[in-house]
Amino acid sequence: MVEISADAAIVGGGLGGVAAALALLRAGRTVVLTEEHDWLGGQLTSQAVPPDEHSWVERFGVTASYRALREGIRQYYRHHYPLTERARAQREFNPGAGHVSRLCHEPRVAVAVIEAMLAPYRGSGRLRVLQPYRPVGAEVDGDRVTSVRLAHRDDDAEQVVVRAPYVLDATETGELLPLTGTEYVTGFESQCETGEPSAPAEAQPLNMQAVSVCFAVDHVDGDHTIDRPASYDFWRAYEPPFWGDKLLSWRCPNPRTLAIMERSFTPNPDDDPQLVEADQRVNPGDANLWTFRRIAARRNFTPGAYASDITLVNWPMIDYLEGPVIDVPDADRHLAAARELSLSVMYWLQTEAPRHDGGTGYPGLRLRGDVTGSADGLAQAAYIRESRRIRALTTVTEQDLSVAIRGDKGAVSYHDSVGVGMYRIDLHPSTGGDNYIDVACSPFEIPLGALVPQRMTNLLPAGKNIGTTHITNGAYRLHPVEWNVGEAAGELAAFCLDQATTPHAVRADDRLLADFQQRLVRDGVELRWPDVTGY
Repeated sequence: MVEISADAAIVGGGLGGVAAALALLRAGRTVVLTEEHDWLGGQLTSQAVPPDEHSWVERFGVTASYRALREGIRQYYRHHYPLTERARAQREFNPGAGHVSRLCHEPRVAVAVIEAMLAPYRGSGRLRVLQPYRPVGAEVDGDRVTSVRLAHRDDDAEQVVVRAPYVLDATETGELLPLTGTEYVTGFESQCETGEPSAPAEAQPLNMQAVSVCFAVDHVDGDHTIDRPASYDFWRAYEPPFWGDKLLSWRCPNPRTLAIMERSFTPNPDDDPQLVEADQRVNPGDANLWTFRRIAARRNFTPGAYASDITLVNWPMIDYLEGPVIDVPDADRHLAAARELSLSVMYWLQTEAPRHDGGTGYPGLRLRGDVTGSADGLAQAAYIRESRRIRALTTVTEQDLSVAIRGDKGAVSYHDSVGVGMYRIDLHPSTGGDNYIDVACSPFEIPLGALVPQRMTNLLPAGKNIGTTHITNGAYRLHPVEWNVGEAAGELAAFCLDQATTPHAVRADDRLLADFQQRLVRDGVELRWPDVTGY
């Protein structure tokens, strides 16, 4: 069996894993980075989700390296795409003019930028990327992880062992936690444990947010109807009790009010992309599903370059509610069923969806698997909103950041802040039958204590697996926060190697903590918010 050694092993090449790798590499360390799917970038690329970001993202509230990623995406379009002069001149260029984000873009562009950011380190030999590999085992000595065993995604017999003094779990579901015996929690914690107003009376460890398999579509001449999915009749009749209609319909609950609302769908509206206001503080932007997560607005490109807009389907009707995909024996069955649901939604859109002009079905909708990089036309990976979460020194709870609870005091400020984030506490319907939980949130900080396991000394979370609850994960799970968490974890591992210390010691020692925070600030990590109000 092949063995590889490095200063740090980062398992999972999503946004947190990439940010962690860049932080360690900037510090002169060697890194092995592993990823199960064909693209690095996780929720931004292989899961195909345009960035969900806060209202101030263009000015403050993200790390310098995340800002470099965003600007790199815009520059890639300017250098390589046939933009109109008007679009090219727009400083805050939004390629898709989607309402969900000020930077809606095709996932492949983010892949190119991420690869460019990592390229110098690959060339120098300090970064080795194992792809596509997934973790299948680990060796542990007391409270330390000594190695991680990985298998090739397509051939279990092809395995690699990675040894490193620091191991970072940047997987989408916290896969290293059970493999290493690290204490963790899943699903809803109980209200008596957390004190959260939105928590249930009893813990529900298998009650987790729905996963979604996203896909990209455009609308062109011709009939592009896919084969009828085998489970289409099941999904066509499926009606969650709180939905207000069948799942495959334009009607569903409003996430913030839970009132039943009807969304519109108008392919290729002749709108001006520069007039789109992508600010969720003002408007969630989901009233028209075509423009909600549009990732290519044809009017941003020279005439004829794009026959149609391209929009990303990450809509309520693709949320898979039939079962969790973590810590259950039939996770693969649920993931396959989630893909069937998405294909069924596509078939419904093409054949039975009520049209804005009074007709039925949009056969001109075309599945764009070339955009998402998959053979079946869907995203390469399911969008995972909720991970296993470490039992951490600090657990962030709803009452730490809820506007309803904190009022004008703002979120709790942590002396050990290692970054900032902002998003509403945004929980999708869950596998236990719960409706949306959508709570106004104050701009918050990321405490170092949430990145330090209670017991393990050299394993660090670098994604959605930090010390949040089911409730607060809804705010901490989005793109820039995951990046900040990964960057802080990578910086922490590098700092501990440089100082011959441990994460627990950094958190406990005021001098070490101050030195570490100074290092973060030097590298462009914001630790505090200016005076802004949540939403």
